[in-house]
Amino acid sequence: MHMADALLSPAVGGTLWAASAGTIAWCSARMRRELDDRKVPLMGVLGAFVFAAQMINFTIPATGSSGHLGGGLLLAILLGPHAAFLTIASVLFIQALFFADGGLLALGCNIFNLGVFPAFLAYPLVYRPLAGRHPGQARLVLAAVVAAVTALQLGAFAVVVETTASGISALPFAGFLLLMQPIHLAIGIIEGLATAAVIAFVVRARPELVTAALAGRPAEQLPLRGMLAGFALAALLLGGVVSWFASEHPDGLEWSIARLTGETELPQPAGRLHGTLAEVQEKVAVLPDYTLRPGPAAEPAGRAGTSLAGVVGGLATLALCALCGLLLKKRPRRG
Repeated sequence: MHMADALLSPAVGGTLWAASAGTIAWCSARMRRELDDRKVPLMGVLGAFVFAAQMINFTIPATGSSGHLGGGLLLAILLGPHAAFLTIASVLFIQALFFADGGLLALGCNIFNLGVFPAFLAYPLVYRPLAGRHPGQARLVLAAVVAAVTALQLGAFAVVVETTASGISALPFAGFLLLMQPIHLAIGIIEGLATAAVIAFVVRARPELVTAALAGRPAEQLPLRGMLAGFALAALLLGGVVSWFASEHPDGLEWSIARLTGETELPQPAGRLHGTLAEVQEKVAVLPDYTLRPGPAAEPAGRAGTSLAGVVGGLATLALCALCGLLLKKRPRRG
């Protein structure tokens, strides 16, 4: 559900940039007061894990479409909403800047759609009430699926609103909506099941991490070394190996556009800002579309390029998320 710049006008893209920047500033201020320093490394490895997980598109049966995990709900459950938002924003920044996944003008929309809805609506208003403080397996699955579906439905609806409000594409509101909502319902169910599986693993390994988050308090004296290693290894395997087998079908957004226009991507608008941002992204995206740039003979990089993108992207995301956490660590009070 990463939006491209071709869907957005500068006014709408700029407005969502401002909204996302304001949310980042607010979350940063809250984190300076509340961040449990022991979770700083967890922000890094979970950011890398979500980056790698988003590389794995899975096929939606009988549709010719695919989807991938958003990861915002998982991050909110394990980190709390404010750290989760900063982490997913870091993931999307790395994807847009270095991998050309989502436009630069659209980055504010993508951060808002994939960050705000799961972290500040689906998690506190759906997941926490349904899960309770000590959820059993069935309740955990139910809470994760309903919350993930809620976040994806809100995100898909926002994409339709932002696109039609921009007025630079011929996508009709009603037709676009009727395609986007059902396909993201299916993606949301799969994301919910995957989220429940990861949380169930964490509950078995470190139940206090999940129960403390549900209670809204830091987990005291929480040993995370084993969990950090587990998520780091999972990120490496997902980005370096499992990504080879990602579905080649268009994702839910591309599929919806194709059903309406016959093309998975819309032509780049002729505006000066769109052209400038496209040129910037082309220059800085070292691994566009998660692979090496074609050589002189235009030979595809194949699995080696995909693995390199997964590893490099995971490390870059880990570094950026950890840096954010370190900069926002609580300082001891003087006096």
